[in-house]
Amino acid sequence: MFSERLKNRSIIKIIAIMLICVLTLCACNFDFDNNDNSDIEIKQDKLIVHYLDVGQGDSIFVELPNNETMLIDAGITNEGEGIINYINSFGYNKIDYLVATHPHADHIGSMAYIVRHMEIGKIYMSEAVATTNIYKKLLTTISDKKYSINKAVAGKKIVDEEKLSVDILAPSKIDDEILNNNSVVLMVTYKNIKFLFNGDAQKEEIGDIEGDISADVLKVGHHGSSNATTNAMLTRIHPTYAVISCGAGNEYNHPHTKTTDLLKQFGVTYLRTDELGTIVFSTNGIMIDYETNGKSIERKE
Repeated sequence: MFSERLKNRSIIKIIAIMLICVLTLCACNFDFDNNDNSDIEIKQDKLIVHYLDVGQGDSIFVELPNNETMLIDAGITNEGEGIINYINSFGYNKIDYLVATHPHADHIGSMAYIVRHMEIGKIYMSEAVATTNIYKKLLTTISDKKYSINKAVAGKKIVDEEKLSVDILAPSKIDDEILNNNSVVLMVTYKNIKFLFNGDAQKEEIGDIEGDISADVLKVGHHGSSNATTNAMLTRIHPTYAVISCGAGNEYNHPHTKTTDLLKQFGVTYLRTDELGTIVFSTNGIMIDYETNGKSIERKE
């Protein structure tokens, strides 16, 4: 009996050793497959775009996959503290690229506050000017902080890396009649995914842009106004998603029904900050996800 037990134990040991060898080999193969650099990059490096709910205005915070940040516009006045708190909540205390698309109060209203209270890398502004106190205050604050202004003109690159680029598509000229048509239009490209930011550019300015302007995600121009989105424009852009930044019950009735009907006609999934609050898109350069939190930026009256 004892010899049989010993023999059985020996057999069990041999089987156990064989199982350990097989499991070790499988583990080694598993680790090898997961050490592929491209897979790690896809999981870790993301472009994240926050379309902030700042009421009837625009403000977009962008986390670039190279760990830099960009802020496009800053809403109306009294939004600055809330915007900064939002940015700080993600661990950032610097804006590497600050872009003022054009000098209307609903886009630069809180920008002077942000320049005053945050570290800024580079500032890009349209060459269009305004006579408003808000615009003058912004210029004074930039000067007081000893920052310089980079002219935002078509063809200039803000970021130019192998898999990441931020390109200025417009303006290519100054429109003295319609201030909106001096908007800085940006294309952010990360690998296979493109985001287009139209500011308040109307159909005339978009029509002047040459080349490919197709994009996966469109920031709808001029808060969804019918003078900023046309059949011809959507044919060129053909986005999968569109974001409309506007305030609930605004006096301009933005977004206009003509615009939302066009987006539906093109099969575009459109999201509105007045209905959903802040809208956040993220991409690894291949797939796109989005989420909403139903929250607006806290503002001081």
